This record gives sequence, C-alpha cells and structure tokens, in this order.
Amino acid sequence: MYTNKFGRHMLGLCSRKPAAVCGVVRRAAGRSGFSWTAVCQQRTLWLQRSGFLEKEKRAVIRQTGSRSASQTTVDPSELKRFQSLASKWWDEQGEFAALHAMNDLRVPFIRDNLLNVHRARHPGKPLAGLRILDVGCGGGLLTEPLGRLGAKVLGIDPVENSIGTAQLHSSYDPDLREQVSYQVCTLEDLSGEEEGGKEEQGAAQFDAVVASEVVEHLADLETFAFCCSSVLKPGGSLFITTINKTNLSYALGIIVAEQILRIVPSGTHDWEKFISPEELERLLESNGFSVQSVQGMLYNSLSGAWSWTNSTAINYALHAVKLEDSAEDSSSHPEDHTAASHS
Repeated sequence: MYTNKFGRHMLGLCSRKPAAVCGVVRRAAGRSGFSWTAVCQQRTLWLQRSGFLEKEKRAVIRQTGSRSASQTTVDPSELKRFQSLASKWWDEQGEFAALHAMNDLRVPFIRDNLLNVHRARHPGKPLAGLRILDVGCGGGLLTEPLGRLGAKVLGIDPVENSIGTAQLHSSYDPDLREQVSYQVCTLEDLSGEEEGGKEEQGAAQFDAVVASEVVEHLADLETFAFCCSSVLKPGGSLFITTINKTNLSYALGIIVAEQILRIVPSGTHDWEKFISPEELERLLESNGFSVQSVQGMLYNSLSGAWSWTNSTAINYALHAVKLEDSAEDSSSHPEDHTAASHS
C-alpha cells in the first residue's frame, strides 16, 4: 500500500522545480522512518561542497593547463559491489529488473541510429556486418539482443563472475554462438592504453561502442572517452545511457529508487559521479566526437516500463559519432587531450 501510494507521486515530481523535490519526497514518505529534514540539509551541504570543489578544480586547470588522469576507468569499490551481484543479472524480477525493461528503449535506439549511419539492409538481421563493443556488459543483458539483430558483439567487463554469468546464459542459445563473445578486461586493456604498453588489439576495429548505465560507475571519464575513440572506426557510433546530475536525479535515483522503493540495491549509485548531458557532450567533443542526439528517459516504477521524455533531468540516452579526422588525434595521450581542451 505504501509503495503504491508513493509511486503515484513519482511522475508528478518530474514537473516540479528542483528546489521543491525534497519537500515533496518528505511528505510522501513521512512515515518511512527517514529524517527528511536531515536528508535535505545534507543534500544542500553536498551541493555547496561540490560547487566549491568544481571552482577549485577549474582554477587548477587554468593555472596548469591540464588535469591529472588516473589512467584507469575502474573504481575498486564498484568492482566489489558488482561482484556480489554477479549471479543475479538474469533475474528479471530482481535487482536488475529496470535494466531488463530498459531494453525496450535502448535496443531500438541503438538499432535505428546505426541504420541511419549504415545504409545497408539485411532483412531479419538489420545489424549484420557490424562489430559492436559492449563496455561494462555485466551479464550480457544488452549484448545478447544486439547479437540477435545480426551484429558481432564483444562484451567486456572487469568482473570475472559477471562474464561467467554472461557466457553461461548465452550458451543456451545456439543462435548466439557466432554472434556474441565475452572477455574479462577493461576498456583501457582493450584499447592498449594501459600503462606498460600493450599491442593495440582493440584499435579502430568497432563500428559502435555501447556503454549503457556504465559511466556513472567509472573512476575516470577522460580515459573512458579517449579509449572509446581509440577502439572506434572513424565514423563509428558511441551510445551512452546514464543519469543526469540534478536535484531530481538525487531525489528519485538515490533516495527513492535505492532507499525507499529499493528498485536497485542501496549504494548502487554515487550522485557525485553523475554527469549532465552538457558536460558529457563537452568531454566527448574534446575527444573527437560529434554528439548527434540526446533524449530523456523516464522509468515508471508502477508499470515497470521505460518511456521517452523531453526532459533529461533524470535519465538520458546519447548518440555520438567519431569524426573522420579524429583518428590521428586518438593516438595521443589522454592527459594531452585534456590539456588541449583547456588551453
């Protein structure tokens, strides 16, 4: 009863001003045992602190002309969290139910945009002839349907048990045997950018890179963008779905989704890692991409379904294309890219 009552308020939140979100959520969950006054006060403090840190960071960039890059996309705390969930990827009613439902939007989004770029038509297998890299593939929830559309898909993930789950699940479908493969590695491993130097096994070989619900879990987005450009062919597509960094995304994506409705496990998201479409677009453009489209996404917790929306205040999908003349630029160091973008 409580969940249904609260759920009726969720869509209404999207039309309210961000400043009113805490008050609305406080009233809707007044008997939940949370101290909403404390939550809102803490959120305000975080915003102030974040703003201060951003100013400090921009000041350092102006003085030095560069910023340090960790050179790894992996956050050890994220690895530990997803390791504990590795056996649950294919439970459609479990922790990843929302990701299963998201396929109704993200698969057509990827398919249709790729067909706009690649004009060849293959009835029944529209993505035949294309090679796709699924970054942070988890248990293969998105890898498999892309393979069924005819693409050759490589799913990569640093969590070995998740890859084991993906391989086991795909083995039950003979049609995927030649279409889908998996590898335990990071994006920087594949692109040959890891310190120590490896053969560039992933360089410029993919027609598309997909990173769905991934970037909000990464340690270094600069390295991520650089490596995406490195493994993509010129003219290749990058598809990202992620969460905007707004008051509304904090209220709904963390407080509601994790702590009240428990749509996703508590602690799954860190608001400080969320990124706005504008910031993501700037990052991608500095790494040789041209953003083609950005579209808002909305999850209805009552129906368990996703829908497109004009608002990008919470979730959004982005499609970018690697520019034809960015191939040479992708051979430079990611720190050099960062410095150039701020010079």
